[in-house]
Parts: sequence; C-alpha cells; structure tokens
Amino acid sequence: MKRPGVTEAKLVQAAADLADEAGLPAVTVSALARRFDVRPASIYSHITGLDGLLDLTAARALQELADALAEALPGKAGRAALFAFADTHRDYATAHPGRWEAAQRRVSAEAADGGAGRVIARAARAIVSGYGLSPHDEVHAVRLLGSAINGFVALESGGGFDHSEPSAAASWSRVLDAIDTSLRNWPRAHPQHPDPTTD
Repeated sequence: MKRPGVTEAKLVQAAADLADEAGLPAVTVSALARRFDVRPASIYSHITGLDGLLDLTAARALQELADALAEALPGKAGRAALFAFADTHRDYATAHPGRWEAAQRRVSAEAADGGAGRVIARAARAIVSGYGLSPHDEVHAVRLLGSAINGFVALESGGGFDHSEPSAAASWSRVLDAIDTSLRNWPRAHPQHPDPTTD
C-alpha cells in the first residue's frame, strides 16, 4: 500500500539530494526509507527497485544539465560555445557531485534515445559542426570533448589537482584552449590508421 506523501517524484528528489550529500553509493532503499520514516518495503510500491530509482535519478540530472545548457548556449558559437558548454558541465558537477555521478550511469539504448542525454549530445555536435569538420570527424570531436570534460572533472573531484600548481581553474582554461585549437586544426586521418566509418 502506498504511503501518503511518498511519491516517485519525491523519492527521486530525495535520492538526488542524498547523492549530493553523501555520494551515489549512499543512495539505498533503506536510506530513503529512513528519510521518509517508512519501511523499506513501502519504497518498492513506488519504484521498480534501486536500479530503477538510480536510472530516474540519472535522468533527472541529465535534464537539469540540459536545462542549464539551454540557458548558457543561445547566441554563442565557436570558442564561446565550446567554453560555455564545458563550463556548464564542470559547474554542474561541482555543485551536484552525486547527481553528476548518477548521470554517468550506463543506460539502455531505449532510454538514451528518449532522454535528455540525447539533447546534450546534439548540443555538443552543433558546437563542433561549427568548426567545419566532416560528419565522421564530428563524432570523433564530440568524443574528444566529452572525454576531456569527464576526465578533468573526475580528476578534480578526486583531489588529483589539490597539491600542485597552477590552479585547476587555470589548467581548465588551457585545456579548453587546446581543444579549440585542435578543432580549428583537425588532422586528416592517417593512412596507416584509416577511419573505418568511411569504408
């Protein structure tokens, strides 16, 4: 029987908040039951299970990120758009570390097709397309951008830059400058390593 006041939306909100406070592994059915002062069995009347709840939390995080990008990107192109896209990701990861971790979860192809992740991917593709790359190279460029953002955020959040100079912020700016330079001077495929997608 569903407990009054407990809904799927409230559970997702609580899971997202708990993830930010204590890390994604802290999000368990028992922990949420304690927050709502119900028995763990009551939680299952609102969700399909912990994996389902974490998927919903990831979807929420991606939607929040997509909404932030929708505010940051209009009117920008090229380098300005690249920096706005990357800065929005880093700012979100800093403000919401647990949500960010949830957003990195692997999801099914069906969920990916219909979710905000697809909107974010299209935004990235639109940015790199402004650099005049071929459609195939746009895919590689989007992966480069995503790898740089996710890798930097992971290292920064894990304390990888805490004990060295210059600051992480200074390095972040230089990394984005390097990506902008790379996109403006994109290399042709090496003859010994042809692009298999062009065959």
